[in-house]
Amino acid sequence: MNRFTREQMAARVGRDIPNGAYVNLGIGLPTLVANHLPRDREIILHTENGLLGMGPAPEPGAEDPDLINAGKQPVTALAGAAFFHHADSFGMMRGGHLDCCVLGAFQVSVGGDLANWHTGTPGAIPAVGGAMDLAIGAKSVYVMMDHLTKKGESKIVERCTYPVTGLKCVNRIYTDLAVIDVTAKGLRVIDIVDGLSLAELTRISGVELKD
Repeated sequence: MNRFTREQMAARVGRDIPNGAYVNLGIGLPTLVANHLPRDREIILHTENGLLGMGPAPEPGAEDPDLINAGKQPVTALAGAAFFHHADSFGMMRGGHLDCCVLGAFQVSVGGDLANWHTGTPGAIPAVGGAMDLAIGAKSVYVMMDHLTKKGESKIVERCTYPVTGLKCVNRIYTDLAVIDVTAKGLRVIDIVDGLSLAELTRISGVELKD
């Protein structure tokens, strides 16, 4: 089966972010989006640890240990960037000042519920970070994730079985198989990997999908 690469997924997300948007990128897969933003747009990246105006990842050997994102990965700061206390950063998130956030997920329900901070597995380390604040505070919530778990189970589900991060908050899902909008009338597939039919994607997903 063909699959979108992680770089292709990041580029696809980047194309959907409008000019002038203030955007938070979650840890993990979403951090790749910073390297794939359209050059003809001004998109301002925010991190919850206190940076507005984050740039792409630095070249190897050019890392600054004082410049990191929320996942402790080295980043760059663009001209005009601002640094501030993380409490102020969370105030931006909770106050509705971000146009979009891109988050990873363990599960997304057909109704747009998000589970991305804990699997509930004994011994697993929960890591909520700023996900709850972003899920309710950002004007649009995009999710980037593999379509299936390592066991081959769909991460798009009728109802989340993992602890929920936010209810009815996800607007669009980007996976290695498709791009799917969460609408009031159900899940709508707007892009699909070459060679995969909607019927087969629906079978793999185990939930109703529409085109």
